[in-house]
Amino acid sequence: MSVPAVLLESVTKEYRGGVRALDEVSLAVERGVFIAIMGPSGSGKSTLMHCAAGLATPTSGKVLIGGKEISALNETRRTQWRRDHVGFVFQGYNLVPSLTVADNVTLPLRLARRAVDRAWVGALVERVGMRGRLGSRPSELSGGQQQRVAIVRALATNPDVVFADEPTGALDLRTSVQVLDLLRDLVDQFGQTVVMVTHDPDAAARAHQTLVMVDGRIVDTLRAPTSEQLASRLTSLQKG
Repeated sequence: MSVPAVLLESVTKEYRGGVRALDEVSLAVERGVFIAIMGPSGSGKSTLMHCAAGLATPTSGKVLIGGKEISALNETRRTQWRRDHVGFVFQGYNLVPSLTVADNVTLPLRLARRAVDRAWVGALVERVGMRGRLGSRPSELSGGQQQRVAIVRALATNPDVVFADEPTGALDLRTSVQVLDLLRDLVDQFGQTVVMVTHDPDAAARAHQTLVMVDGRIVDTLRAPTSEQLASRLTSLQKG
């Protein structure tokens, strides 16, 4: 069997005052899947993503990305591993305004002093429909186009996993659907691995499976759920 893209073993995260944001969470994210994480406010979904991505250090437990235990690394080595093995897509795009689309897309590779795999990056650019805008700057693009560029940038290093934090939060409904369809296609067609945090049942329903969190724990794993099923589940948790 292949090594999971991400593996969490009994991960706990505590903050000052004894607040336990994650409580003994174990999770294996297999390669080539699209996973959504949902839950009420304060359920721990963002903390889970931060720990899984190496942006935060667990209080206890282990986090492995691509078979490497990153939770045991110091900050410098963890940053280096994250740069080469993890991609990020944020709500706010985070493109560099002064750079063209082409330069934004290849920036992570240049920072890592890695050669650009032009065939791979070209295939991604073609798939997201941005080949004709490689010379454009972010200010010349719509929000949906900027997010497409951000997705290619996240995948340019061919990482073990891409973490997407509310990737459609700043987009209108029609553009959100296009971006979510694109993420699903990149998983299904290119074999990528995506873990997405979202509060939107419609967004989560595009994933292969959805993890539902409450009080720092994963309480449900729903495979191919509908948006109605997810909305109902969240409503029941909030009432409880």
